Amino acid sequence: MAGYIEKRLYDGEHVVYRGRFHGLSWVPGWLALIFLGVLVIGVVMFISEQIRLRTTEFVVTDRRVILKSGFFRADVQEITLDAIEGSAIHQGPLGRLFRYGRLTIRGRGDTHIHFPSMARPALFRAEAEHARHDSEQEPADRIVRELDEISGHAA
Repeated sequence: MAGYIEKRLYDGEHVVYRGRFHGLSWVPGWLALIFLGVLVIGVVMFISEQIRLRTTEFVVTDRRVILKSGFFRADVQEITLDAIEGSAIHQGPLGRLFRYGRLTIRGRGDTHIHFPSMARPALFRAEAEHARHDSEQEPADRIVRELDEISGHAA
């Protein structure tokens, strides 16, 4: 089943990498249900956490990095790959041990995307860097192919 982002990609754009939540992200909702479930508040906390986790998407495409959150309304943040200027990973001791953490990607100007805690944030960042490198390399590769075609016709 295609997600929100896949349904809104540009022509020819494709997803390179899809981030995901770490398994520990599901624990707070379950704890609220178990310990507060007898109260209505535990059920409400569980349902709201399930909705948040299931309606948040973060992907790297061959053109941009996108974070989508929200159920009734969509909050979509994106940075084109050529506008990425840096990134930071925030991990505590448990995050380093279990490989989860928060990622912030900085773009030109005052643009930042603060991702929620995710599984393997370093891999997400690496995939964004690979996609950025590939997008920078593509115009040069296209010029070389065109020059090869021209020189092939001239010979």
